[in-house]
Amino acid sequence: MEQKYTIDSIEQILQSKEAVMLYFGGKSCGVCKSLRPKIEELFSQKFEKIEQIYLYVDQYPDIAAHFTIFTIPTVVVYFENKEFLKQSRNISTVQLQEQLQRVYGLYFD
Repeated sequence: MEQKYTIDSIEQILQSKEAVMLYFGGKSCGVCKSLRPKIEELFSQKFEKIEQIYLYVDQYPDIAAHFTIFTIPTVVVYFENKEFLKQSRNISTVQLQEQLQRVYGLYFD
């Protein structure tokens, strides 16, 4: 069963977890569908200590607006409740990994 989110529940997760990744996509977005498994694999294998949250903007338009998401897919990574990285549209998993590797190592190694 898929978890239901609110702005408050997302904010609580951001405050309680050291690192969080929000993935904003759409059910009818082809790029979102093909990118999501790659992002899941990357975070599960390389950044397993980062909490992963996947949100469809058509299901959660209020949350997308709250986080100023204007296009999908968008990946937003937080460390200690501060936005570290935001990438949209043409997301390269290789570049994403390179950008996260150093700061992830500082937090978790």
